[in-house]
Amino acid sequence: MPWFLPRLLFTCSLILPFAVIAAPAGTLPLMPWPQQVEQPEEGGSLALTMPLAIQVEGDNLKESLPRWQQRLARQTGSPDLPVSASATPLNIRIARQVDEVPQPDSDESYRLVVSADGITLDAATRFGAMRGMETLLQLVHNSALPLVTINDRPRFPWRGIMIDSARHFMPVETLKRQIDGIAAARMNVFHWHLTDDQGWRFASRHFPQLQEKASDGLWYSQQQMRDIVSYATRRGVRVVPEIDFPGHASALAVAMPELMAAPGPYQMERGWGVFKPLLDPSNEQVYQFIDTLVGEVAEIFPDPWLHIGGDEVDPSQWNDSAAIRQFMQQKGLKDSQALQAYFNQRVEKILEKHQRRMMGWDEIYHADLPRSILIQSWRGPDSLGEIAKNNYQGILSTGFYLDQAQPAAFHYRNEVWPQGLKEGDRIREGEAAQSWKFSLPRLKGKPLQGSFTLIDAVGGWRGFIDFEGRSRRMVREIRWLSPTQFTFRVDSWMGELQPVLTQAGDNISGYWRIGNVRYPTVGSRLPQPPQGITPELPDEAQLKNNLLGGEAALWSEIIDENVIDVRLWPRAFVVAERLWSAKDVTDEKNMYQRLAAVDSWSAVSVGLQQHAETQLQMMRLANSSDTIPLQIFAQALEPAQFYTRQHLKYQAGHYTQAEPLNRLADILPTESNKIRELDQQVDALIANRGDRKAAQAIRRQLEAWRQNIPLVEPMLTQNPQLRPLIPVAGQVAQISQMGLSLLDAMEKERAFGAREVAKMHQLLDQAALTQDEVVIALVYPIEKLLRSER
Repeated sequence: MPWFLPRLLFTCSLILPFAVIAAPAGTLPLMPWPQQVEQPEEGGSLALTMPLAIQVEGDNLKESLPRWQQRLARQTGSPDLPVSASATPLNIRIARQVDEVPQPDSDESYRLVVSADGITLDAATRFGAMRGMETLLQLVHNSALPLVTINDRPRFPWRGIMIDSARHFMPVETLKRQIDGIAAARMNVFHWHLTDDQGWRFASRHFPQLQEKASDGLWYSQQQMRDIVSYATRRGVRVVPEIDFPGHASALAVAMPELMAAPGPYQMERGWGVFKPLLDPSNEQVYQFIDTLVGEVAEIFPDPWLHIGGDEVDPSQWNDSAAIRQFMQQKGLKDSQALQAYFNQRVEKILEKHQRRMMGWDEIYHADLPRSILIQSWRGPDSLGEIAKNNYQGILSTGFYLDQAQPAAFHYRNEVWPQGLKEGDRIREGEAAQSWKFSLPRLKGKPLQGSFTLIDAVGGWRGFIDFEGRSRRMVREIRWLSPTQFTFRVDSWMGELQPVLTQAGDNISGYWRIGNVRYPTVGSRLPQPPQGITPELPDEAQLKNNLLGGEAALWSEIIDENVIDVRLWPRAFVVAERLWSAKDVTDEKNMYQRLAAVDSWSAVSVGLQQHAETQLQMMRLANSSDTIPLQIFAQALEPAQFYTRQHLKYQAGHYTQAEPLNRLADILPTESNKIRELDQQVDALIANRGDRKAAQAIRRQLEAWRQNIPLVEPMLTQNPQLRPLIPVAGQVAQISQMGLSLLDAMEKERAFGAREVAKMHQLLDQAALTQDEVVIALVYPIEKLLRSER
C-alpha cells in the first residue's frame, strides 16, 4: 500500500463517522465492487458544478482529462463549457511517475474521497488514477456524488478480454470501443487473436503474401495496430497479440505452403472447427520465419508477453510424414506431444531473443519448457491446479467464455482458485447414498458420460458428480419434485447443469438442462459410489504466486462487428468483478442489481453499444422504427445457451463464415431480465401464497405477453428471418394463459385434476425445445408455478 493511504484514512476518519460496507457488496452502482467502501452513517451527497476543476499532481494525464470531462458531460447532460470559478474541485495526486506503458506489475491501487469540500483521488501510479476515475464516473448520478471513501486495489494482476478478429474481422473502431469497455471495467489486458485457419490479419513487411493471400483483404496495417496499442495505452490497457503456432495454421498454409508439414495444396477455410495444417518442426526455415515475424510483432506490441496459441494440434500431418518421423527418432521424441514441446522450446528461445515471454493455451504446458511461460487455461480447474502445483504460472478462461450464451450468475460463481470438496463426498456413519451412472448425448461430439451420488444426510441432502476423466465436484440445491423425481444443480465447463430425472426401478430417465437447453438422458443405478478423481489442490502459496488472474474469451464463429457489444456487455463487468473484487463478494442478487446500473452507465458514459446494436437490428427485422411488439416478444425468449447454437448450425451444414448472423437469436441478450424477475416473483408467491404484490406483478407481465402476440405476429409473418418464430409466438401466448390460469386457481384455492396437470406439462415440454436457435425462457418460471400445485 502506498505510504500516503494509511495517513489519509486516519485523517478522514476524524471528520465523519463512517460505516464500512463489507461483503456482500452494498447498493452503490459500482462494478467491480471495491475492496473497501465507507460512507457517512447519515449519508449525504456532493452536488457537482461542471466541468470539474481537475488538478493533477505527480504525473501528466493531459490526454485523459478531456476524455473524462466529455464523459461527465454525457452523464450529466451538461454543456461543454470552460471551467468556472465555482467548479467542483477534483484533485488527483499520483505518488510516483512511471513508464507510460502499462506493465504486468503496474500498481493499480487508489483511494477516492468524496466529501462536502470536493473530490480527492490518490493513486500510486497513473494506472491507479485511471482505475479510480472509472469508479468515480460510475458514482455520478444526476450531477451529484454520494459522500464516500474508497480504498481499492485489484485481487489479481491479470484481468483481460480476448477478442477473436480472425474468424470474423473486427474493424479498428469496433475494437477501440471494446478497449473503452475493458478500461471502464477496470480490466487491463486486451488479448488480440490475430491469426487462425480462417484469416491472417497481421500485416507483415517481410512476408506480405500473408495478408495478400490469406486475409480476403481484411487485415490490420502496422500503423493501425500501433494505433490500437497507443489507444489502449492511454487507457491503461495492455495489448497482448496472439499469433498461432504450430496449428490453427490453414491461412498461413495458403500463403506459405513451404513451411507446412504436408505439401498441400491448401485453400482458405470457410468453416469452423479444428483443421489439419501444421508447421513442420523439422524444417529450419520455419524457425527463421518465426524469428523474423516475431521481430515485427515485437516492434509493434511493447508488452512483454506474446501469445503463441499452441492449442488443438491435430498431429495427423506429423504422423503421416516420413521425414518428420525420422526427425523425431533422431531427436528422441517419442510422440507428437514431445514434438510440440520441442517446437515450443525452439520458439521460446526466439521470443527470449526478442525480449518476449511465451504465453499459450493449456497444450503448451510441458516439463521441458521453462517456468517463465504463462499458460492460459481453457480446460479448467484440473489443468490450472496442475499448472500451479508444478510452479508454472497460469490464468483462467474456462467459465469466462462470453461467446457462449451463459447467465451472468454462472460467470460470477467461477472462481480462479480451484475449489476443494471439503470432505463433502465422504459418506458418514448413519448416512445413506444412492449412485447413478448416466449418458448424455450432445448435438456434436461424444456423449457426456459420468455418475452422480446423492447422500441422504442429517440436515438435508448433499451430493457429488463425477464426469468421465474430470475431477469430482459437489452438486447443490438437491430437491425431490416427487417421491421418484429429483433435480439438482452443478456448474461445469459447459455451464450450469440441472437435471430433471425420474427413477423407475434401477433406471433413470429425463433430461439435463445445459444452461436453458434440454438434453435427453438415460442412466442406471450403481451398486456403490464410484472412486472418482479427487482434486489435489495446490497450497495457498502456490495459488497466490502462480495464478495471476483470468481472461474472458470472445471467439467469433457466431459474432461479428454488428453484435459484438451484445455478447460482451454488460456480462464482461461480471468477469471483471470476479477478477478484481474480494473473493467473498459473491451475492448474486446484489450483483444483478448493480449490473443493471452499470449496463445503462456503460452505454451513456463509455459509449458501448449493446442496446444500440439490438435496437438497430430490431428495426431491420421489423422493417419499422416501431419495434415495441418485437421487444416485448423477445423478453420471453433467450438464445439457446452453451454451444447449442453452434452445434445446430454444424448439424445443418451452416457452421461457416457464409452463415448470416441476422436472426433474432443473434441480438437477444444472453438472459432475459424480465424472466429472471418473473422467476423471483414466482418464488415469492410459492413461499407465501398470500403475497398479493408478487401475484399482481406476475399477472401484469403475463398479460403483457399474451396481449402482445396479435401485435407481433404480423411482424413475424412479413420477414423471412422472423417467420420460423410464428409457432413460438403461439406457444408464448399459450404459456402466458396457462400462468394466468394457475394464478386464478391459486387465488380461488382450486386444484387442477391430474389430467389437466399432465396436459400442461406436455405443453411446457414441447415449448421447451429449441426453435430457430431460441428457447422460450418463460417455460421455466411457469413450470415452477405448475409444480407448486402438487
